[in-house]
Amino acid sequence: MFQGASSLSLDAKGRLSVPTRHRDVLSATAAGQITVTKHPHGCLMLFPRPEWEKFRDRIAELPMSAQWWKRIFLGNAMDMEMDGTGRVLISPELRAAAGIDKDAVLLGMGNHFELWDKATYEAQEAEAMKGEMPNVFQDFAF
Repeated sequence: MFQGASSLSLDAKGRLSVPTRHRDVLSATAAGQITVTKHPHGCLMLFPRPEWEKFRDRIAELPMSAQWWKRIFLGNAMDMEMDGTGRVLISPELRAAAGIDKDAVLLGMGNHFELWDKATYEAQEAEAMKGEMPNVFQDFAF
C-alpha cells in the first residue's frame, strides 16, 4: 500500500525520481514497470504494472456507454520503466495533460500514485479543506 505525499521536481527531460521509500516495493512487485494515465481530476495516475493490469481489465469490461472514459484511461496509458537510479520518464503528452511543468506532488493512494502539478494540488486541497466533509465520513472518529 502506497501512502504519503512527496514534493518532487521533474528534470528538464520530464523525469521524476521515485522516492526511495517506494523504489524497493516497485522493484519487487512490478520489476520497476509502471503505467501512467490520465485521471479525471486533472492529475496523472501511476500504477505498478500488476495493479494497472487489474485496473485496465475492469475498465475494458465497461459497457459502450462508458466508451469515452475507456478512451481517456486506456487510450492515454503509457508504459514506463524505472531506470537504475529510480527515475521514471513522464511523456510530454501526459505532463501537458496534467499541467505539470517542473514542481509536482506524488501522492500514495493505496495501490497506485497520483502525480499532480504542485500549485494545482495545493489550490484544490485548500478548496476541499474549506468545504464540508462528504457524508461517508459521518461515522468516522478523528
